[in-house]
Amino acid sequence: MDGEFGTIDEYLAGFSGRTRELLEELRAAIRAAAPEATERISYRMPTFFLEGNLVHFAAFKGHIGFYPTPSGIEGFEAELAKYESGKGSVRFPLDEPLPLDLVRRIVLRRVEENLEKAAFRRAKKRNQGR
Repeated sequence: MDGEFGTIDEYLAGFSGRTRELLEELRAAIRAAAPEATERISYRMPTFFLEGNLVHFAAFKGHIGFYPTPSGIEGFEAELAKYESGKGSVRFPLDEPLPLDLVRRIVLRRVEENLEKAAFRRAKKRNQGR
């Protein structure tokens, strides 16, 4: 997909068929796991944000890229072993169903991680003010 877009809706509008269907499913699964997160475009990809970036995703020629950061992959390596992956990224083939329960659990882990980091930063800031 070429061009600029300001919202996830605009990004999704550039796709059709199976790719669009998978993107919509992934978006819905992420939104259900992190309803308090906001949507934005970051690094030219759909991004969910809650006290920092939670996850990114994007469509490519043969796969949907899912980017939960390296810490989002930790502990899920066995379940993700069937997918191509890199440091903090996973490729879900377009010709297979998305592992939506796994995505949900990864997002829940990232929510917990981001909220813990934010609480730590706030506590540290309060303590510095003393």
